[in-house]
Amino acid sequence: MNRRIVRWNPIREMATMQSALDRLFEDSWRPFGGENGDGGYALPVDLVENDANYIITTELPGVDMENIDIRLENEYVSIEAEIPEQVIEHNEARTLVKERRYGKFSRRVHLAQPIDGDNVDATFDNGVLTLSLPKIPEVQPRTIAIKGKN
Repeated sequence: MNRRIVRWNPIREMATMQSALDRLFEDSWRPFGGENGDGGYALPVDLVENDANYIITTELPGVDMENIDIRLENEYVSIEAEIPEQVIEHNEARTLVKERRYGKFSRRVHLAQPIDGDNVDATFDNGVLTLSLPKIPEVQPRTIAIKGKN
């Protein structure tokens, strides 16, 4: 029987565990999604579909309506928002914790069916943006009656 001796390095094991815990806490404390590749943050959304509409909901706490841009291009909906950083000056004070995110947030969602752009409805209430995107009637599912002889 051939036995192999493996060196165990407890310091390396602890460093690996520390890195894993750091990643876990970083990911769990993000109020908005991660970075989206263009210097901004990915905006988490809920997307719901019924026979007539798509409904997109996202939370934008602290964002003014004027700082939200919504665009519809073919089957893509783009939502962009910006939260300007608030600079609060305190005499001889230092920041101890700074967890709120500032900057640009965006999300582009692909929808499976074309949207009737003339009838899109957008509401913004208490920091929650809701988009109701009606599907073009020609692509909505229809029930077909069967005719026959009995």
